[in-house]
Amino acid sequence: MARLDIADADFATLGHSGADVYFELGMMYATGRSVPADLVSAHKWFNIAAMRGNAEAARLRREIAAEMSDAEIAAAQRAARDWFAKPASRTEDKDIAA
Repeated sequence: MARLDIADADFATLGHSGADVYFELGMMYATGRSVPADLVSAHKWFNIAAMRGNAEAARLRREIAAEMSDAEIAAAQRAARDWFAKPASRTEDKDIAA
């Protein structure tokens, strides 16, 4: 298994903007692609992508929010705020297949 530190990776060299990568994370959690489906995590990543300028992420964040409880939305918003509050050395490590 390889480890990928999302916060420190240089996605521009991969041909993706940061917003696009965070949008893809939102899609993965929203659809259960390669990870268990989790609307709270999907909302968090769509929120981060939207804050970085991805309009489609903002639309999908609203769409999944309609399926979430107020408590789930609050948890997702807290998670996004916490992610932004962490220093540049944050460790949002994700396992990916090598």
